[in-house]
Amino acid sequence: MSTDGQAATSAGRPRSEEAHAAILDATLELLVEVGYPALTVEGIATRAGVGKATIYRRWSSKLPLVIEAFGQLPALEEADTGDLVADLESMLRSYVRVFNSTPLGSVYPSLVGDCANDPELGKLLSPLLMERRRPLVHAFERAVARGELGPEIDLELAADMVVGPIAVRVFFSDRRLNPRIVPRLVQVALEGIRNSARGGSA
Repeated sequence: MSTDGQAATSAGRPRSEEAHAAILDATLELLVEVGYPALTVEGIATRAGVGKATIYRRWSSKLPLVIEAFGQLPALEEADTGDLVADLESMLRSYVRVFNSTPLGSVYPSLVGDCANDPELGKLLSPLLMERRRPLVHAFERAVARGELGPEIDLELAADMVVGPIAVRVFFSDRRLNPRIVPRLVQVALEGIRNSARGGSA
């Protein structure tokens, strides 16, 4: 009897996991299609092929569901080559590919734009966005430890200066990001970071 119960439980898990994945996928698809304000739990349930009760058993509302779905999208990947320029170029090339090949390029600017009108969304999304760029901060920490940059570097600001131009392109241009911009972007960012550090220490 216990064997049968274990088999039933085991058989039920894949269906539950599949439903969970389908709900997250449907959420991302609809965020691209209709945006956050028009997104509804009913619409997600219909797209995912589940009942609304299935969603509400897992998430209290669409907000935590959207945050979890966004968190499933690829983020910056750590790169530790022993050289700051190589690390930054590797991470940004990978990130550009992610923007061009996943819903991130559409979902990211849409959600960030909606934060202005939905403080609760901003409250949950902001720490997630900060954490997703943490690999950049780590790269600068390693560069400081190696002596490539001085200890006066503002690490958070440096990370902003590197990834900021990509965010600007995503928000204000309908063109696909081109990986060929990465070396120049890194060069200009590092020039600005070093000049800023020299100015701050003067």
